[in-house]
Amino acid sequence: MTLRRGTERETGGSGARISSRSARGEDASTDDGGPGSGVISVGEFTRRVKTLLEEGLPAGWVRGEVSNLKQQSSGHVYFSLKDAAATLSAVLFRGDAARQSVALRDGLQVVVYGQVSVYEPRGQYQLIVRAVVEDGVGRLQREFEALKRRLADEGLFAPERKRPLPSMPRTIGFITSPTGAAVQDFIQILRRRGWRGRLVILPAKVQGEGAAAEMVTMLRVAEELGIFDLLVIGRGGGSLEDLWAFNEEPLVRAVAACGVPIISAVGHEIDVTLCDFAADLRAETPSAAAELISSRFVACAERVARAADLLQRGVAARAEAARGRLEHAAAQLRLLTPAALVERGYLRIDDQRNRLEAALYRSVRERRHALARVAAERERVSPEMRIRLESQRLLGLWKRLEAASPVSVLNRGFVILRDDAGRPVIRRQSLSSGARVSAEFADGRTSLTVE
Repeated sequence: MTLRRGTERETGGSGARISSRSARGEDASTDDGGPGSGVISVGEFTRRVKTLLEEGLPAGWVRGEVSNLKQQSSGHVYFSLKDAAATLSAVLFRGDAARQSVALRDGLQVVVYGQVSVYEPRGQYQLIVRAVVEDGVGRLQREFEALKRRLADEGLFAPERKRPLPSMPRTIGFITSPTGAAVQDFIQILRRRGWRGRLVILPAKVQGEGAAAEMVTMLRVAEELGIFDLLVIGRGGGSLEDLWAFNEEPLVRAVAACGVPIISAVGHEIDVTLCDFAADLRAETPSAAAELISSRFVACAERVARAADLLQRGVAARAEAARGRLEHAAAQLRLLTPAALVERGYLRIDDQRNRLEAALYRSVRERRHALARVAAERERVSPEMRIRLESQRLLGLWKRLEAASPVSVLNRGFVILRDDAGRPVIRRQSLSSGARVSAEFADGRTSLTVE
């Protein structure tokens, strides 16, 4: 996106110069008696002013038009009351605001009851409002509705007068304040969305006296240059007074008569001006206008990107398919060469040899297994095996008989006591003192006398 500043102009006014000795760091004095004589602090001076105002101006009714309305989360409502001559700051505290039946809004003509007071930290006087009564539609709102009806009756806002916007504008002119936040947001959105084109800022005042005339001049300059495919006129949000320049009849007629398609992008979503009705298209905000302008470009860029991706994929697929066919043809050609035929013959010979070796090995293994089964069966039914099994069984029986014999018992340390008749003595009561017995040990017998 190319950004170029159009005709440059410098606006400004002469400021007041304040000069005092206190501003230069010098002490103030009221007489020749030296500094400090009759000097009071800022706080004391403000308290005196507050006392004078509150005591000198009793509570009363004030008529005016609401503007700069701000409703705080605390419930307090801050606004200004204005007429053709002056502006008065006002505040409606939460408790009083909850009792009102009038819904305040910018441009509402009201009559309020309140008491003047001074906010000491800022030295600012304001009206503490206690009651609000609606006094009809505000002056600016009445002027807005009257002018809207008159211009609509002339057909200035007729839909058939609207021209279609160019789908892909290459050069856009933006009539706005070059120092406002709206133009920065407009540029950032175009850059973020990748818009490719030329944007020319046509600087003009968008608020205050002479703002409408400057914007009319920029419209004429844009038509005379003849380089613009699309014009945008707008600014950021504000009160009805801030946006009033876009409701002035000369500017509205100039927008309707402009030979270049034009988008009106004034304020926020809820702000509506007469330029919105006269323009070929209304955008809710300057940011919305930037998104609208770049949307067709973004859509086309996305289609081009998708087409490029599909083309790249198609080319890659065709190339891959051609590569596959080429490799297949090369493989077929290699298979038809004499060397390939000889190699395939060698492969067949090796395959037959491997199959023959495997068959022979399998046959030998099967014969060996069959021979092993026959040998095992012969071994199972042979007399030698039967004799060996019976011998093992007899040996076991002999070991069990040997373990149960008296000799085996004697070998384990036991003694068999016999009476003189040779019978084993199994109870002590059968023995009497002086009886002769014999004791049989593992290695022999011995005679014993019972005591």
